Amino acid sequence: MKLIRLIVGKILIFLDFLTSPKPGHRSKENKESVQQVLKTHSLYEFKACPFCIKVKRRMKALNLDIELRDAKNDEKIKNELVSGGGRHKVPCLKIETNGETKWMYESNDIIAYLEKEFPLPSPTKEA
Repeated sequence: MKLIRLIVGKILIFLDFLTSPKPGHRSKENKESVQQVLKTHSLYEFKACPFCIKVKRRMKALNLDIELRDAKNDEKIKNELVSGGGRHKVPCLKIETNGETKWMYESNDIIAYLEKEFPLPSPTKEA
């Protein structure tokens, strides 16, 4: 079973590389303000997890640079996830705001949050 997961994982990573979305356009000012907020966010992930890949693809499409933390191969990060979020489950978005920490586990919930909080600006129409 481990061998099958390894092979499927490598295939998923390769297909993601081949079909990766292009980053959405953000003005320099918008990018800087978004990046300031994203300094308090981190995504706990496994490299070959299909749900993690789904979230990372949406992050790329939204042009969001969120720190990635490998919760599979790094014992310290795994322990952070379990002690903070309560489970060794990925993807998990850690959001730190106003001294509070929120742990968001479901890929669809993470994507909905990112789309709501960090939408791409509408292109301006020139006359």
